[in-house]
Amino acid sequence: MQSTLRLAVALLLALGVAFLAAPGAHADTSVSEVGQALRESPVYVDEEASGELSAADANALAQRIKDADKPVFVAVLPADFAEQNGIPNEQLFPALRAQTGIVGLYGVQLGDTFDARADSNVLSLDGVNNIKAGMEGTTTAARLNSFTDLAINSVSGSAPASWGTASDEGDPTGALIGLGAVVLAGGAGAYALARRNRAKKAEAERNALEKLGVVVDEDITAFGEELDRLDFHPGEKGATDQMRTDYEHALDAYEQAKSLMAAAQRPDDVRAVTQTIEDGRFSLAVLAARREGRELPERRAPCFFDPRHGPSVADVSWAPVGGPTREVPVCAADQARIADGEDPAIRQVDTEQGRRPYYEAGPVYGPWAGGYFGGVLPGLLIGTMLGSMMASPAYAADADMGAGAGSGYEGGDQSGADFGSDDFGGGFGGGDFGGGGDFGGGFM
Repeated sequence: MQSTLRLAVALLLALGVAFLAAPGAHADTSVSEVGQALRESPVYVDEEASGELSAADANALAQRIKDADKPVFVAVLPADFAEQNGIPNEQLFPALRAQTGIVGLYGVQLGDTFDARADSNVLSLDGVNNIKAGMEGTTTAARLNSFTDLAINSVSGSAPASWGTASDEGDPTGALIGLGAVVLAGGAGAYALARRNRAKKAEAERNALEKLGVVVDEDITAFGEELDRLDFHPGEKGATDQMRTDYEHALDAYEQAKSLMAAAQRPDDVRAVTQTIEDGRFSLAVLAARREGRELPERRAPCFFDPRHGPSVADVSWAPVGGPTREVPVCAADQARIADGEDPAIRQVDTEQGRRPYYEAGPVYGPWAGGYFGGVLPGLLIGTMLGSMMASPAYAADADMGAGAGSGYEGGDQSGADFGSDDFGGGFGGGDFGGGGDFGGGFM
């Protein structure tokens, strides 16, 4: 056993870990030390910043991230950390990402200021900004917990293998031997990790598609019932070629939606289904207007609160609980409800916490909503759970939000210094969080 331990230690030294004891090292914590710590655990609290987050809170936060098996990293650092390391604040994120070498989402509390960045493979800049906009709490601990809640429901990929498992904790000898084995395994270990990540991704996609299937089946059924209620007959008195074309378009959309859903293999395939339903439902609205001699409806997004309500008729100001106000498209019935001070009829879906509004049910509903709302979706969902997933692979592919997503690395993968500089550019001083200030805003 001792010879094995000596071999493991020798391997670690050969990898350059000995810099921790190098003569002449600066007394303050270095970026490389923080990077090393985050490779071993998802949460790092610098001794000089321990007043911001207690050891108990940090341990609980780290355990939640590990249990979620997500590549989310949190660092709590003193306000002058970048200065101590001789780098500008705006270079802190790129420097930290280079030292960890792991694809993921990084949140940094720098003194009394917070910001976050992510590899676009796991979450886009819009997705990161939505998480920051949705964070709640008045203390650092509360805000970091809020960040973590939103983050683990938004990022793709798995936790890095270097975090180990519960059985590894408290056994430094076993950890050293295990790390030595990984080093010796080399490419074989990387291949096994990639296989594990692919298997987990495939399982997650199957579960997501199953959840989406329930909601889409409800939509298709509702659309079919609308066709029946319309009770249009191509040969009826007063029917015109335009009416028949509208009706045929709606029927085709109904059948196509069923076929597309039956053939769906991945969650993102659902986007085409809801796009088709939305298109067919608009054809029904046009047909109804022609039959009644009304002005034809404007082509608008469906009702934000429930696309089954049909095309919207206006935009109204509305805010989700705890979120900022935004303009959302609404149907006539919901417009009247809001004008009367009542709650709109919001689409509810099943979650582990019971029935919830679809925009608070997690990123799994991104493709479903994306098919209905397309390019207007990001602005509608700022500050909601669903809004935080804007860069999931399913959404980013069509919204041009995931540049770099085809790099081949997934969340939790070891990419070393191979990462997109645009993903981590700006950082503190970028001015895109919190509404101003020397470090881009933040919270106290």
